[in-house]
Amino acid sequence: MTGSQNKPKRTSQGGLILYHGMKLSTMLKLLKLKPSLRWSRWLQIGLMPVFGLYNSAMATVETLLFSRKIKRTEIHPEPIFILGYWRSGTTLLHNLMCLNPRYAYPTLYETLFPWHFLSTETINTRLTAWMVPESRPMDNVKAHWQAPQEDEFALCTMCLVSPYTLPLRPFDQKQWTRSFRLDELPAEDRKLWFDTMIHFMKKLTVRHGKPLIMKSPSHTYRIKQLLELFPKAKFVYICRNPFDVFNSALHLRNTMIGENTLGDPYHPDAEQSVIETYMEAWHAYQRDKSLIPEGNLAEVKYEDLAADPLTEITRIYGELNLDGLDEVQEKLKATLHEHKEYKKNRFEPDRYWQQQVYTHCREVYERYEYPPPDGSDTAAA
Repeated sequence: MTGSQNKPKRTSQGGLILYHGMKLSTMLKLLKLKPSLRWSRWLQIGLMPVFGLYNSAMATVETLLFSRKIKRTEIHPEPIFILGYWRSGTTLLHNLMCLNPRYAYPTLYETLFPWHFLSTETINTRLTAWMVPESRPMDNVKAHWQAPQEDEFALCTMCLVSPYTLPLRPFDQKQWTRSFRLDELPAEDRKLWFDTMIHFMKKLTVRHGKPLIMKSPSHTYRIKQLLELFPKAKFVYICRNPFDVFNSALHLRNTMIGENTLGDPYHPDAEQSVIETYMEAWHAYQRDKSLIPEGNLAEVKYEDLAADPLTEITRIYGELNLDGLDEVQEKLKATLHEHKEYKKNRFEPDRYWQQQVYTHCREVYERYEYPPPDGSDTAAA
């Protein structure tokens, strides 16, 4: 591939950004973070109070209609959590796991508008379907309001205890990585995260009435806390060649910061940041996976899943003792051609960063038997 065909995909997500799902009170809290602001982002900034008023009003309506039901709702004690660093294949894995009709998952609309989706999802998704781009801005994964989405969007929108504050201050490494280490947060922030997670999952249970499949790369740092909430939870961890992750994660950051920032997208030392946070996620997983009860954890390599999703999903179902495999297998067989035709982004390898990634992430290469990089091939992600 040469020329423009070899450039990673980057398209606009439109005027809607992550923070437009917040209530006014959360937007005021956001301002206390002193986000970068620029007049070139006047549309996104100008829509903030408009959406804030709408979300606050509809959240009040939703509270009046559903608060009692939400309060007495019990979350299924065995949710499934998808783990893995950003761009390790968590979206592919999540989409495949969500083929099981016996489970539910948060949708794009529910994660962007978590305060009132019980009241507004049905009508708003019909009226605004045309506004959603055909695919995500950083890759060719299809996008629509009902697509499975990571719950971290909702957590950020509802409480701001989330790494997705990164676009607000992309130059402030300390601010956006603090939520990786929940036990080190002030008690107020830690309680806020726990309360928000439970509240959102209760709302999803009210909406769907099924066990939940949740996905967020950030949860890779939070296994201990997730087990505090759900001791019987099941987990699937996905890994990928570290240099492919590195290239794709850099592209993700550049795209999502550019699309969601309110100001300057300047993100210094991004390469080193990706390596550091990748290894922090790896060490957190290695540290805490022993806390997961036997039979409640499965691991998969992205390369194996992409090459043969039917075999790998079948194995995962067996290891976790999940029901509904026959239904999932039939749906997988019907979509195998689509998976094979999916076009990945491609990146020209940088030999310096190939070596840096290998040097810092060597234990991951060795643990999962990835070959040392030789810089001879174009990396796909």
